[in-house]
Amino acid sequence: MRILVTGGAGFIGSAFVRNVLADQYPGLEGAEVTVLDKLTYAGNLANLQPVAEDDRYTFVQGDICDAELARELVGKADSVVHFAAESHVDRSILGGADFVLTNVLGTQTLLQAAMDTKLTKFVHVSTDEVYGSIDEGSWDEEFPLRPNSPYSASKASSDLIARAYAKTHNLPVAITRCSNNYGPYQFPEKVIPLFVTNLMDGLTVPLYGKGGQIRDWLHVDDHCRGIALVLAEGRAGEVYNIGGGTELTNVELTEKLLEATGRDESFIERIVDPRGAAHDQRYSVDISKINAELGYSPRVTFEQGLAETVAWYRDNRDWWEPLKARSVIDR
Repeated sequence: MRILVTGGAGFIGSAFVRNVLADQYPGLEGAEVTVLDKLTYAGNLANLQPVAEDDRYTFVQGDICDAELARELVGKADSVVHFAAESHVDRSILGGADFVLTNVLGTQTLLQAAMDTKLTKFVHVSTDEVYGSIDEGSWDEEFPLRPNSPYSASKASSDLIARAYAKTHNLPVAITRCSNNYGPYQFPEKVIPLFVTNLMDGLTVPLYGKGGQIRDWLHVDDHCRGIALVLAEGRAGEVYNIGGGTELTNVELTEKLLEATGRDESFIERIVDPRGAAHDQRYSVDISKINAELGYSPRVTFEQGLAETVAWYRDNRDWWEPLKARSVIDR
């Protein structure tokens, strides 16, 4: 099998690539992987260094909006796993144009390229943020899309385009929607690596408002395993939620990070939430469908995953220190 992975130098995409080339996923053993990545601020070839010498790995620097390049690379692949996206909420609030260009037009460009090939599967990787916010219960895959930020609106738009190509053109497209990811190699503007690295350096951590927002935390390896299941066995035209099953308020998360780094509450800096009323209060996905159809359930407990993640950042300062100056805080 030949897999084209867009955004494969990013946090989640690179984890998927490393695991595929390590033959971690049943049904994908021996797969050849081509990574297409523009290498924007969040794309980092160091994330792929562990597999850089693998004969089954090829890297191409390029833009998913480049129709000619997309057609060439998709034409050489049996399947596509589409991670490439602008994904930072606060950046989208500062300016939404790049999010629409990459997330919407880029996805459409890849899907159009797929129409001219005999692609086995196109997995479009999305986010639970497309659902908006939910006070109680959990979203299933039929829940209406009600995005509240330019980022989530652009992802919801790309989801609908992917669905349209599946329904109109009978393309073998499946969509995944994940909860908040964490783990090694995550760009240090995101909350867990930002807080961990700040606390390691004796700096304060910024907590928006009262910190009452609730997120479901998913280890990147569990997320990628779910994507691999959808790629290997998921039904075309379907949406699959992938969650971690650990819901925490931002305050609860911060307390765990303080404990893990040996700091106390004096390191919390409470600031006004720039998102205001637009800050989604709670995310929670129902994973019954992917569990019933594909046998997915999270394996990495939050306690284990967080401890290993903190240890990774402690041991890999040379990876994250150069990136900190380029980060925009995500609280």
